[in-house]
Amino acid sequence: MTSDEKEIAGRLEAAAAMLERVLRGVEERLAAASALNGEVERISAMVEPTRREAELAEKLAAAEREIKELKAAAAPVALHALRRTLPSSTAEMLAKHGVGDGPVDVRTLDAALAGLSLEQRIAVKTQLLRAGAIA
Repeated sequence: MTSDEKEIAGRLEAAAAMLERVLRGVEERLAAASALNGEVERISAMVEPTRREAELAEKLAAAEREIKELKAAAAPVALHALRRTLPSSTAEMLAKHGVGDGPVDVRTLDAALAGLSLEQRIAVKTQLLRAGAIA
């Protein structure tokens, strides 16, 4: 063999060795890729709240507490706010007997209602209770 042929043979051997290494690398990559092609199971992540989110959560909790307190304070007031006026017939009947606007004395009221039936007296007293005229 001549020196040119030896040189070509050496280069061919080097090229063959390089091709074998490249082939092994490709096979390894294919094996790794086929392992990754399987189904992905559930992925979950947890995010830490930021300072702003924590501040907003505190403000929300404070607002909810304030709403509860206001509702609790408003409940008794709502019962007295149902009706503040009397029907005109009841007001006229009471005015004839000297019972005017404002708080009504129970004895005076009983005397004014003496001529009415039991059902009518109950109805008038219920109206006065709703209006807040008697306690």
